Amino acid sequence: MNWERLVVCPPPPHYGLAMAGLKTASGDYIDASWELSVAVEELGPEAEPLTLRVTGDVHIGGIMLQIVDKIKVKQNWSDHALWWEQKKLWLLKTNWTVDKYGLQADARLRYTPQHKPVRLQLPNRRMIRVHASFSEPVFRAVAGICRVLSIRHAEELSLLRAPEEKDKKKRKGPVLGTEDEFDLSGVVLPASAEQQPFRGMPAHFSDSPATEACYRMLSVSWTGLTPEHVLKMPRPSNLVEKAQINSRWLSSSRSLMQQDVRENEQLWLRFKYYNFFDLEPKYDAVRITQLYEQARWAVLLEETESTEEEMMVFAALQYHINKLSLSADPTETAGEQGMDDLDSALSNLQVKLEGGTSTSDMLENLTTIPELKDYLRIFRPRKLTLKGYKQHWVVFKETTISYYKSREEVPSEPVQQLNLKGCEVVPDVNISGQKFCIRLLVPSPEGMSEVYLRCEDEQQYARWMAGCRLAAKGRTMADSTYQSEVQNILSFLQLQRASPDATVAPDAEAMGTQWLVSPRYQKKFKPKQLTPRILEAHQNVAQLSLTEAKMRFIQAWQSLPDFGISYFVVRFKGSRKDEILGIANNRLIRIDLAVGDVVKTWRYSNMRQWNVNWDIRQVAIEFDEHINVAFSSVSAGCNIVHEYIGGYIFLSTRSTDKGRGLDEELFYKLTGGHEAL
Repeated sequence: MNWERLVVCPPPPHYGLAMAGLKTASGDYIDASWELSVAVEELGPEAEPLTLRVTGDVHIGGIMLQIVDKIKVKQNWSDHALWWEQKKLWLLKTNWTVDKYGLQADARLRYTPQHKPVRLQLPNRRMIRVHASFSEPVFRAVAGICRVLSIRHAEELSLLRAPEEKDKKKRKGPVLGTEDEFDLSGVVLPASAEQQPFRGMPAHFSDSPATEACYRMLSVSWTGLTPEHVLKMPRPSNLVEKAQINSRWLSSSRSLMQQDVRENEQLWLRFKYYNFFDLEPKYDAVRITQLYEQARWAVLLEETESTEEEMMVFAALQYHINKLSLSADPTETAGEQGMDDLDSALSNLQVKLEGGTSTSDMLENLTTIPELKDYLRIFRPRKLTLKGYKQHWVVFKETTISYYKSREEVPSEPVQQLNLKGCEVVPDVNISGQKFCIRLLVPSPEGMSEVYLRCEDEQQYARWMAGCRLAAKGRTMADSTYQSEVQNILSFLQLQRASPDATVAPDAEAMGTQWLVSPRYQKKFKPKQLTPRILEAHQNVAQLSLTEAKMRFIQAWQSLPDFGISYFVVRFKGSRKDEILGIANNRLIRIDLAVGDVVKTWRYSNMRQWNVNWDIRQVAIEFDEHINVAFSSVSAGCNIVHEYIGGYIFLSTRSTDKGRGLDEELFYKLTGGHEAL
């Protein structure tokens, strides 16, 4: 036969695999097939890759069938898929052909499970082993992890790489959290399954004593901390070191496999976005505990700055939570909360039946915007001046503060007007010294204009501070949250006030108090000095329940000036020096790297658009009034900064409607850029 004249036609689809093996007498193939090498993970690392004969029109599902037939191992292969190593690509569309994916003979494929175990360090610094998806985007993988851990609103959390361990030889004793590693890798929940409670906990935790112990670890704070634990933990000493932490976040729009995460690798699970939505003690036992733990470590490791009085409040709350946690039973919380919900529903029903505010009062409240008018002392720091505070008559209307020399001069022009929209509001309080100041950093063409308002007492401070915080967000005192903001400020001040009749509890010395404060205050105070101060503050929180104490700690943490700011070292366009960019849940902050002062603030509400030039790794943002800001990231990848900004904007679109799910595609569009496509 003259083989040169033979015309080989493409085989029909149903012959796909049968024609792939047609040979001549001499052993040569006469069709368009070629060899494809596939390594099978189950056969071990030393095993030779399988060699398959394929053509361009063979679909991926057909290749997977060939692999299973060839290795002759009976097991469930439904979780397995093909991974293309050179392209870092999962071949998940099994109906696609080899040609459509662009596979060639030099492609290195691996037949491997899509779900693999990883070791997670939780916000409470304990270790847990879980199965995670290595084929889906991290956003979806985290959602799967949080379903197993019984944490709602997984969009607030993400994964970051563990830091490289240095000076291991210098460390003595085990690292915190590694003594007991909990294992939930055998728990796999269907994507559609709802978590039904059983014996006071999600049903999958009641399978064995080990899983029950794991649920207790997740929902009850650990009581075994010592001062040595706190001292051993690495803590940032400046803004640059804080920025380095944020360089380790994984991209939410790419899979773990695409980001070179290996099986059983250690990762950190943390709350990434400081925008906590719908915290419900009835459903969020684990979420509230882990959030409290992240807040506690942020305070202890000085990631969030706090004053001495504030630290004593945090220490008192920790002391109280620690005492209650020693005897806490997480399975009893659900039953108690159910009765609380019933009482709350009955009281709400009673209010509705009895009637509330009259129609005329409601209309007046809707049409009248409250104002604040009072004498305050004002100080404007200037260069080469030693002048102190001066008393002025101050009028706070909508989002503007106007101050006059006296009350009689109100109809005339004020000394100065300050529009607080977009400003930074920083508390400057010392309870023992009766100092109640509000530090305002107001945006101006030259930068940030600094003004101090000094109030006479706690009540005046709470009203003006609440108004300033709302005005900074562009809201007035007619906002429904104004009164609750005033009460939150007053309650936090009350926590800081020393109680004169405080007595040292007999178990206080035995429990130790040094671990309750950051290393800076461990060095400053001896235990005999520290214990009475913490117990004084404890008198103000001694009546709180365990859940109330955790919630109060979280609220106090949220009241700190540095709360919720993620730092990055950046280089602004046109600048010759590195600076710090702070990203918060509602604004961007430009900070001087040398002294730590705020240079400028931009609110998301004023943002018109932003884009990323991926070629030069530069973020460009346009705000109202044709304000343009551009910068390149120095300490982290440009995609991490982009994801932070887009993530906060995405979280602002969440609805209180529980039947409405998250728009996952919108998240990828806002955070993933070109990588999400």
